[in-house]
Amino acid sequence: MPVTKCPKKSEPLWKEWDRKAQKNGLRHHVFAVNGDHYVGEWKDNMKHGKGTQVWKKKGAIYEGDWKFGKRDGYGTLSLPDQETGKYKKVYSGWWKDNKKWGYGIQFFEPEEYYEGEWCGNHRSGWGRMYYSNGDIYEGQWKNDKPNGEGMLRLKNGNRYEGRWERGMKNGSGRFFHLDHGQLFEGFWVDDVAKCGTMIDFGRDEAPQPTQFPIPEVKILDPDGVLREALAMFKKTKEEGD
Repeated sequence: MPVTKCPKKSEPLWKEWDRKAQKNGLRHHVFAVNGDHYVGEWKDNMKHGKGTQVWKKKGAIYEGDWKFGKRDGYGTLSLPDQETGKYKKVYSGWWKDNKKWGYGIQFFEPEEYYEGEWCGNHRSGWGRMYYSNGDIYEGQWKNDKPNGEGMLRLKNGNRYEGRWERGMKNGSGRFFHLDHGQLFEGFWVDDVAKCGTMIDFGRDEAPQPTQFPIPEVKILDPDGVLREALAMFKKTKEEGD
C-alpha cells in the first residue's frame, strides 16, 4: 500500500523577511532616512538598553541608557565645538522620558555650569550654579530659576542668604558686606531691599572698612518700627501675588 505524505505548507517570503527586519538585542549601525544613526540594544523595534545615538543635523551624540525608544536612565549628551571641532560634554546625568530628570551636571560655558536636581528639563530642587563671573548660587530651584532658600556668594566674598522667588531676592534675608564689614538683615522685594537693619560685622578685619562705624539707633522702639515695616511690605507682596 503506497504511503502518502502531506506537503509542508510553505510560508510567504514576506513573513521571513519581516522576522529578519525586527530589531531585538544588540545591533550595529542602524541608519534613519535623515542620516541619524544608532548603535546599541533594541527591544521590539525600539531602542532599549545601552546605546549611542548620533543626530546628523546638529552633530549631537547621546551615550547611555534607553527605555522603549526614549532616553531613560543615565546618559551623556555632547555637541561638537564650533571652533575646535572636538566634542564637548553638555549634560551628564539622569534622564526620564527623553528629558533631564534627577541629578545631573549641565555645562553652559567652559567656566559656567550647574550641578544638582532636574525635573522635566528644568533645574528644580536643590542645585549649585557656578557662573562665569565667579559668583556661585547654592540652594533651591524651580523652573530654571532660584526659588526658595538659597545663598548667593559673589566673587568678592560678599554673600546673600535668604529667600528667593522667580530668580530674585524676595522675602527675608541677610546680606553680608564682608568687604566693608557690615551686615544688612531685612526684607527684599524683586531684588530690592525694602526695609531692615544694618550693623557693623567684622569691620576691623574687612579689607575696605567704612570710614566710620554705624551710630547707635536712638529711636525708642526700633524693633517695633521694623516689625511694622515688615508687616506692611509682606501684606503688599501678598496682595501683588
